[in-house]
Parts: sequence; C-alpha cells; structure tokens
Amino acid sequence: MTTTATAAVANEPQGKFDFETVELDDLRPDEVLVRNEASGMCHTDFVGQKTMPLPAVLGHEGAGVVEAIGSGISSVKPGDRVIVSYPSCGYCNGCLSGRPYFCDDHLTLGFSGTRLDGSHTIKLKGSKISGAFFQQSSFATHSVTVERNLVPVTKDHAAEMLAAIPCGVQTGAGSILNTFKVLPKESLAVFGAGAVGLSAVMAGKLSGAYPLIAVDIVEERLNLALELGATHVFNAKDGNVAERIKDIAPQGIDYTLETSGNEHALNDAIACLATGGECGMVIAPHLGEKYPFSPSAIFQRAANLRGIIQGSSVPKTFLPLLLNLNRQGRFPYERLIQVYDFQDINQAVIDTKSGKAIKPVLKMDV
Repeated sequence: MTTTATAAVANEPQGKFDFETVELDDLRPDEVLVRNEASGMCHTDFVGQKTMPLPAVLGHEGAGVVEAIGSGISSVKPGDRVIVSYPSCGYCNGCLSGRPYFCDDHLTLGFSGTRLDGSHTIKLKGSKISGAFFQQSSFATHSVTVERNLVPVTKDHAAEMLAAIPCGVQTGAGSILNTFKVLPKESLAVFGAGAVGLSAVMAGKLSGAYPLIAVDIVEERLNLALELGATHVFNAKDGNVAERIKDIAPQGIDYTLETSGNEHALNDAIACLATGGECGMVIAPHLGEKYPFSPSAIFQRAANLRGIIQGSSVPKTFLPLLLNLNRQGRFPYERLIQVYDFQDINQAVIDTKSGKAIKPVLKMDV
C-alpha cells in the first residue's frame, strides 16, 4: 500500500523549501514508518541541501510515533514513541564494537540521498528524489527509517524536547562527557555558542570543569553561556582570544572544542591548549576544501587534534541520560529551543542562518 506524506522539498542549494505530497517506499524488513511529531533543524541540513542531488527531503532530528514496522523489527511496535537519531550500518568494525559513531559508512548513510544499497525511499510525482537523509528525512509528516536509528521514549515528553537533541545537542554534550570525559577542575574552552557549543557548556558544568570558557561573537549568546554554567566568556570580535584565555589559565587549557567551523576559532582553540591538551572539532573550516594548517602548535605541545562524530554517543543510552538530566534540572537544554510550525520552515531557516534561533524545532500538526 502506498504511503503518502507532506514534505518540505528543497529544490535549489540555497532556495526555499516547497511543500509537496510525496510517496514513501514500502518498508523493508529492518525499516519502520514514523509519523513525525517534530523535527529539529541545524546547519547540517543546509550542508545536505548544498551537497545532495536535488530535489531532496532533508531533516535528521525526528521524533514521533511508530505507525508500521517491517517484518524483522522486534524492538518497537506501532504506537511506540521514538526519537530518530543518526544512522549506522550495523556490521563494520565500529558498529560491531558498540561504537556506531565510528561507522565506516556514516557519510554515505547521511548524505547520499538513498539507502546504503543505492535505492530510494521517496518519490515526487512518480520520480525518485533524494531522501533517506540520515536514513530518515524528517522534514515530512512521515519518514521511513531503520530500527538502528530509533530510541524508544516514554509518552510524557514534549515533542519539541525530543526532536531538539538527537544531533547537535547530543554532539555538544557527548563531546565533553563521552569523548573528552572531562574531570572536575580540568579546564575547558568552547568555541561557538550555538546549540552544540552551549550543550557543551552545560555538560562542562555537569563535569565540574574549571575554568569553563565560552567564545562567540554574539553577546546575547555569551550571556546565555554564563547563565548555563560558563565561568568566563570572550567575544572573539575583540581579538587576541588565545592570549586573553591564557591570562586566566597561564598553563593553557586541557580541552578545547571548536563548534563554529571558523578557521580563526580553530587556530585559537589550538593556540590556547596546555601541554598534552586536546582540541576537538565537530566541523572543519572550509568544509570539503583544503585548509592551510600548521601542525607546529600541536607538536610543540604534544597535544591532540581530533574529529568528533556525534559526541562519541550511543543514542539508545545517551539520549535517555540527557532527558533524565533535564528532568532533574541539571541539563536545561529547553533554553536553546525555538519552536516553529512546520508550515513556517522557511522562517526557521532564515532565523537559523541569521543566528536568531539557537535550536529551531519544527512541530507537525498531524
């Protein structure tokens, strides 16, 4: 039986989303049909819009209710409420060792626009289009996803709270708690105070990091970082960021996290490291292009520079942890969220790109 959905379709790399009725492919044994209640939005969606064959249905932070399951599904049933997080293949070394964030096929699963075997999940007016974005494409009322993506949750969580966390918030918090494993009184500097960076700040407070520094160019976000636990903030527009950080941490910083994709921020994040320190990158400057980089500072400090995928998080265990911490008032990520009706997706895009919205979430009226 054909399943139809209302989807926000991207037709141009920088263009608006157009609402269309699309057809979803029949479920395979390991797939699930989810009725989306909400979907988060972040800059990763815009990367997909620029790099995937268009037209495409994007969205990679879904939350909703299971409507149908494939013949091989055992962990969820129709009526279950779920978060839809990032995809993994299930059989590479990373997946088999319980570290799906090291999946060999994570880029293909995320950005190819198809299933791993090259087949499509979405048709528009009878023609195949790019879907399966992060193996979900949640900018739609319904999504075809895979069992491995799903995190079952209880029914008392607001949809916007569920859809806000499966990518950016997970990445920021996980970088501190899972990748770095910051200990009390170890120092941490976070570059970029968006959803990822502010989630890292909140996780740094949980870890007892000191000093806990946030760097950005927007005063309102720096003020929010202070409210969420930062002990010091610096506006990068004032310059000399690494030097100012070393004024309060003369021996340098144990851990730095660069979340902005800005080359000056990455250079500062490396320059302020302590000997033996570690700088994590969740996005690279000049994404997809060569970046002129000197490894001297890393070598001289016997430091580490590492890429971080999804905060080294296993969603089935880490996302429930974040929800529990939020219930306890210890991880107040609701302060990052701005909710939009699904029909207002283009306004959400404008507000995200301008920096007005930190963590936009689209709510579906279905």
